Amino acid sequence: MPHFSPIDVGVLVIYLAGVVGLGAWFYRKSSNPDGYMAASRSMSGWVVGLSIFGTYVSSISFIALPGKAYASNWNAIAFSISLPLAAWVATRWFVPYYREGNAISAYEHLETRFGTWARTYAAVCYLLTQVARMGSVMYLLALPLHQLLGWNIPLLIFVTGGLTTLYTLLGGIEGVIWTDALQSLVLATGAIVCAILIPYSMPEGPSQLMAIATEHNKFSLGSLAPVLTAPTFWVVLVYGLFINLQNFGIDQSYIQRYIAAKSDGDARRSVWLGAIVYVPISILFLWIGTSLFAYYGARPELLPPALQAEIAEGKGDGVFPYFIVAGLPVGVSGLLVAAIFAAAMSTLSTSLNGAATLTLADFYKRFLRPEASEKESMTVLYVGTLVWGILGTSTALAMTEVKSILDVWWKLAGIFSGGMLGLFLLGILSRQARNASAILAVTTGVAVILWMTLSQTTIWPTELDGVKSPFDSFLVIVFGTLSILLVGFLLTQLFARGASANLRHPDPPSQDKT
Repeated sequence: MPHFSPIDVGVLVIYLAGVVGLGAWFYRKSSNPDGYMAASRSMSGWVVGLSIFGTYVSSISFIALPGKAYASNWNAIAFSISLPLAAWVATRWFVPYYREGNAISAYEHLETRFGTWARTYAAVCYLLTQVARMGSVMYLLALPLHQLLGWNIPLLIFVTGGLTTLYTLLGGIEGVIWTDALQSLVLATGAIVCAILIPYSMPEGPSQLMAIATEHNKFSLGSLAPVLTAPTFWVVLVYGLFINLQNFGIDQSYIQRYIAAKSDGDARRSVWLGAIVYVPISILFLWIGTSLFAYYGARPELLPPALQAEIAEGKGDGVFPYFIVAGLPVGVSGLLVAAIFAAAMSTLSTSLNGAATLTLADFYKRFLRPEASEKESMTVLYVGTLVWGILGTSTALAMTEVKSILDVWWKLAGIFSGGMLGLFLLGILSRQARNASAILAVTTGVAVILWMTLSQTTIWPTELDGVKSPFDSFLVIVFGTLSILLVGFLLTQLFARGASANLRHPDPPSQDKT
């Protein structure tokens, strides 16, 4: 069992102490609701952009992308390719839309457009998505620590979940943004170091890596067939576009950053910086996974039997953590584990702060105490952070039996999003759409999502096998969004024609002659 050297432990401890200290530095600034949720709208674009990049990476990318490339190929790159287009849409429409008002909740706009139900529906979908995201991140953070310490993964999930929740309570959104910026630099450095070291660790040098990877078709982008029944390159590309539009357009974690920026220009620059930096870094992660496939293919005796058994089952998420603690020089292992902590803490703190903000803005103050005092609001924010931290930790425990965390996260994100992107786009693109059209459209979208999701599970009745969804599960968010958008447009036109016909042909006057 490989272990950290004292130098590695020192690197990790210094990093963690620095992050917690930086969060604590902003404690006073976050001691009021506006500071805790919006950083008093004072942040520069570059630091917000690095924060967005850090949120995008997370330990889902840091561990799961190499794991995906190790187990299969570069099919996941399609997700990254879609990001610049989503960023363009965000800077063109989403950023100005959110910054023109004073709302702190991304979904208050939906209430103005369609009513209370729309705001509540979107907020619930967001919270469910974040619980799935936090669970994935915590589990992937526990993997390298399991390799390092030999502790069981559930215990590590409890410990890391508790520490991260405590850290999030200290700094509010300003502390989150600054620590995210710092952590994004750490994780990028870690990825670059690993991407360079692995090829030169091959017995016969980098050329051997390329030969093994090419022989096993590891650089393949996946199937290019024009089908919707499998995760082809095109399916993942479309999925990525919709998920990234959802992130930039209706994800509270990103909207809070737009609002925290000190100007519209800073908010736009932050989006572009986060998106442009993520694309090459995600390619580095895929390269790392492919490099590890060649590295352990050339030296299979270096893999322990337990990890070999996991790989035989198609699980590749444990390979990179094992290499970090067993195959890197002294000191570098500490840097890489610190980078994994950076990726995880960035995402967890962002999700927890966003979930606590919605708990206050969209539920407590909306339905229970609209005139809640500043002290009362801070209590709700603190309690909300703790509760969502517990729920995320519980979800992480449930993920210890899955095959690929990346696949699970992508599927859960598509399901829990509930097609709310379609509702948001309907409100923006159709000024004529009204409450009735939106309700019927969302009902249709949810029905489509449930059909596509449940028909692929064991709970689907066997007598209904003839109407099971033939589509890949990555398309759940795509069809859910499009069904809401298209049905909403259609109903809006029908209602408008009906109203117009009534105006042209009013009821005849009464013929009562009494």
